[in-house]
Amino acid sequence: MTENELSELLKNSRKKLHFSQQDVVDKSGTGITRQYYGMIEKTERQPSVALAKKLAPVLGVHWTIFFEIDSNKKLRKTTA
Repeated sequence: MTENELSELLKNSRKKLHFSQQDVVDKSGTGITRQYYGMIEKTERQPSVALAKKLAPVLGVHWTIFFEIDSNKKLRKTTA
């Protein structure tokens, strides 16, 4: 999955539920700001595992989706 595909998946999942970014933040109970969630949704920031596990159920996705970006897989292969 590319960064753009992940971004679209997160945005579409949120919109399908008729949630704003603030709704996701509030329902997740993470204590992050709407702005920080927006950066995650745009793939400008990657959440910690703990944060991903709190955000994912709100969006109806599996928490590992936040870490399935092709560029990360390529990096792991080149450094292994």
